[in-house]
Amino acid sequence: MDMKTAQTGFSRSEARVALGEIDLAVIGAIQGGLPLVPRPYAALAAQLGIDEAVLTERLTSLHESGVIKRMGLVVRHRELGYGANAMVVWDVPDGEVAELGRCLSKFEFVTLCYRRPRQGRDWPYNLFCMIHGQDREEVRGKVRQLVQCCGLEDIAHSVLFSRRRFKQRGAHYRNAAEREPVTP
Repeated sequence: MDMKTAQTGFSRSEARVALGEIDLAVIGAIQGGLPLVPRPYAALAAQLGIDEAVLTERLTSLHESGVIKRMGLVVRHRELGYGANAMVVWDVPDGEVAELGRCLSKFEFVTLCYRRPRQGRDWPYNLFCMIHGQDREEVRGKVRQLVQCCGLEDIAHSVLFSRRRFKQRGAHYRNAAEREPVTP
């Protein structure tokens, strides 16, 4: 079997994991997204010519080794009826980021909430959250609710509305042209 090596981004060490033909095929198959069918792993396994149990075992192993950090979904908010999309950036005292992040993330309309390092005087923000709404005024109302409920009245922030949507996709690890059925 032709073994390839992938550097993981999982740890700070320079750990390398040997990837076999099946692992490479699995990575190639999932990077385009899971099929919208009742049993997506079974469909991918059939596409690859392997058993569903083999596919899920390889995904588990790839995750545990850090080759795959996480699997998530990309929400296309406009298709769901949300016309306004805003990233709200907050300039939070460093010692309060975790507590305020927990407060923000309790709201079901906050779809992402994470910390990032400040980028000098021009970009003092260190806490980010994403909010979607039917229109901009709805989003602004949700921001006012966050300010009131989380005690953010004295915290500088900006509401950054998207003007256009860029192509949304998950991580790509491997050229899609390399996908092919494999023998376990």
